[in-house]
Amino acid sequence: MKAKRNSGFSLVEILVVLVIMGLLISVVAPTVLNRADDARVQKAQADFNAIETALKIYRLDNYVYPTTEQGLQALVEASTLAPEPRNFKVGGYLEEVPIDPWGRPYLYLSPGEQRSVDIYSLGADGLSGGEDQSADIGNWKEED
Repeated sequence: MKAKRNSGFSLVEILVVLVIMGLLISVVAPTVLNRADDARVQKAQADFNAIETALKIYRLDNYVYPTTEQGLQALVEASTLAPEPRNFKVGGYLEEVPIDPWGRPYLYLSPGEQRSVDIYSLGADGLSGGEDQSADIGNWKEED
């Protein structure tokens, strides 16, 4: 009588596959993660462009940009703070105020320190300053 041989993988074969997968992940993961970081910065830049366009149209209609106190919400609904908009467009200038890629509202200064208006995000850490993904990013900083 012949002994039945179990068909399957041995422990050594499984360990070899796991080592190979670990090596592949260690090479591919940094590239994929950097792409995600780059995508967040590009999304912020696209948001800045959309908000700036809405601000320019608001200014054409109302002769001034919304104040810092009125904030970007003034692009969605007419502000009751002075100076109240004279010719607020029905439906507003944006459907909603976008949030930054890290889940926080964009910050707004009018008049700005860098431009006539500053729109910016504090980056991944939500704190002023920082480096890499934690660096502040604003409408004054052009894409690299």
